[in-house]
Amino acid sequence: MAFTYQTIANETTSEFKDRGSKFIGYTFPVETVEECKAKLKQIKEMHPKATHHCFAYRLGTDKNNYRASDDGEPSGSAGKPILGIIDGAALTNTLAIVVRYYGGTMLGVPGLINAYKTTIKLALELSQIVVKEETQLFELEFDYHLTSLVNQALIKVEAIHYKTDNLLFCKKEVQIPLSKVAMAMDVFQKIHNLVFRKIFA
Repeated sequence: MAFTYQTIANETTSEFKDRGSKFIGYTFPVETVEECKAKLKQIKEMHPKATHHCFAYRLGTDKNNYRASDDGEPSGSAGKPILGIIDGAALTNTLAIVVRYYGGTMLGVPGLINAYKTTIKLALELSQIVVKEETQLFELEFDYHLTSLVNQALIKVEAIHYKTDNLLFCKKEVQIPLSKVAMAMDVFQKIHNLVFRKIFA
């Protein structure tokens, strides 16, 4: 039986204020650490004068790929509470960022924990939660004239295009649902002059 997981389908934004400090929350559906870094960079560029850009993410279904950052706040007062909200909602492939503009009054660790948790909780309340099937990443290499045949096969196995590189020959990286992997191996092995191999993360 294929494994499934819960994630969010859409980006959301929220706002929370406490004693003059303003907290702006952002949630994003993500697949990779690189996506997380790019989104964090984007938010930092949007809020260059913010006091802190705290975040947390969890990726995959094995529970081992995650990160939480306090970005200068007292240890454990921001990143960990944000991650706790993600985990409490049983989500993965989810990035949450909270931007803080300091308002002049110190909130203390309990106040900060509450502010960061509340901000992301409000953002997730606006998110559409979806159930997705786990996928495996594969790489295909083939001659250009096979492109149409390969694309038809990819549709048949419900593959998600991840990356395409067309140089001397075509190369695609695709994500295939676990329930379709056996079918994909059978389909692509029947196409001559095509290399189909699993990519190990």
